[in-house]
Amino acid sequence: MSLNIIKPGIYSLLQDGGRYGYHSMGITSGGPLDRDAFRWANILCENPQESAAIEITVGGLIIESTIKTTLALTGADIPISINKQPVELWQSHAINPGDRIELGFARRGSRGYLAVKGGFKIEPIFKSIATVPREGLGGLNADGSPLKAGDILPCEPTTEQTSQWQLPEHLRPDYPQNSVRLRVVLGYQQDAFSDAQKQQFVNAQYRVSKNCDRMGYRLEGPEISPAIDGILSEGICLGAIQFPADGQPIILLNDRQTMGGYPKIGSLLSVDIGKLAQLSAGSQLRFEAISIDQAQSLLINHEKQFLNGPGKLIKTSN
Repeated sequence: MSLNIIKPGIYSLLQDGGRYGYHSMGITSGGPLDRDAFRWANILCENPQESAAIEITVGGLIIESTIKTTLALTGADIPISINKQPVELWQSHAINPGDRIELGFARRGSRGYLAVKGGFKIEPIFKSIATVPREGLGGLNADGSPLKAGDILPCEPTTEQTSQWQLPEHLRPDYPQNSVRLRVVLGYQQDAFSDAQKQQFVNAQYRVSKNCDRMGYRLEGPEISPAIDGILSEGICLGAIQFPADGQPIILLNDRQTMGGYPKIGSLLSVDIGKLAQLSAGSQLRFEAISIDQAQSLLINHEKQFLNGPGKLIKTSN
């Protein structure tokens, strides 16, 4: 009763909604970098939105099923085939014992999400199975390791015929690879940056460096040096934008450390984190400063639209 890993691809991790409530112990949240794509994969499989799924970086995953089930792939434009027959992304598909599911490599975007009906049945640690390799925590063996060839992912077989669903194209996230604009709420440490530096920050074009991962995205662009070299270590939120000594911004993501002492100009709007995580090295981006009120309004509207989405799914089969 499992999906078996034949090839793990470039970098594939088991993730659920994340591990929360343990920052005081130095344990970060983990979870999917592109939360919307992750949630849609689960919804297409008729799962609770935070169910365990596979986050696939770039592609290359090959799995074989020993059960009858349903799966769906969302996120980056990664070709997928079942028994060598190409099938659609953003759509659920019936799987039978012996079926071989092969993923190619991303043509657009960086991260895909593969969900299976009922989710993967992994024992949680600190109430989550989210894989955080830096902390050696979570995942199939609870040691933070990425998936590898030979791994067996337990899941429950489907005993009844289930419906297959498709997400309409107009509801799917757009993953532009150039001229991406990300919205930022300036933080209380913005006073460490001059008005000219803040203007430079929102007007400059940045490029994603090769040094980016689930902990954070390092950017390359005009150097900005705040008036202070460091601060007393303090808690760090998801999306915090810090400036180390080299003056190049780092946007901290799901596997970030829980505390740090670099000055932070602000934080990325949470609904834009998925856009950032889908960018690859060399992609270009700009920032737009927004107020806290604007950020709250954008988040509320985004979630309202998302909650209305399942009612607009297209049934492709019974």
